[in-house]
Amino acid sequence: MDSGDVRGVVAAATEALRTAAGQDWQAPAGDLSWSCWETVEHVADDLFAYAGQLAADQPPADRYVPWGYRRARPDAPALTVYVQHADGNAGLLQVLEAAGGLLAAVVRAAPPERRGFHPFGLADASGFAAMGIVEVLVHLWDLAGTLEFAWSPDPDVCARVLRRLFPDAPAGQEPWPTLLWCTGRVALPGRARQTQWRWQADVRSLPAGA
Repeated sequence: MDSGDVRGVVAAATEALRTAAGQDWQAPAGDLSWSCWETVEHVADDLFAYAGQLAADQPPADRYVPWGYRRARPDAPALTVYVQHADGNAGLLQVLEAAGGLLAAVVRAAPPERRGFHPFGLADASGFAAMGIVEVLVHLWDLAGTLEFAWSPDPDVCARVLRRLFPDAPAGQEPWPTLLWCTGRVALPGRARQTQWRWQADVRSLPAGA
């Protein structure tokens, strides 16, 4: 995964979300406890945070960069990046685009040997690109269930995300539903919906060629 993948996925997401910009984004996003607004903020915050994990010349190897963060309410996501409500949904989408641009720029500039901390392992630039892309893809699925817009990601992008972050994903299914299964969103034929899941961030434990 590379910077072009990040930019392409974020651009597709913002284009899809703009078709629903006139709706109520304070409604819950799918079966999440977060509102649609909070979910988009969370995605932007993750893109920003992943960029931060790689941006320093010597990123921390045992913790996140210590940005300050808070929750707007007990069940809301913990965030560093907040959006002015007065700027509305259009302003929220500008923040999403900007955060995606930050991650894409850092992924492009990071030397190949650089690693950044994630609780699921030390990741390289490709790993952080893939993690950011997963956040966009699956949370857009959550949002589409409430805001009723079309969302059908590029199967090639989904397949490459699966190879990078979910090398043990079941074979024989289309990439997009497989990614939704890997992230606990749906069931697959013969496989129940997962209640716990994780990805493999650590580049050192990937199989050859992943």
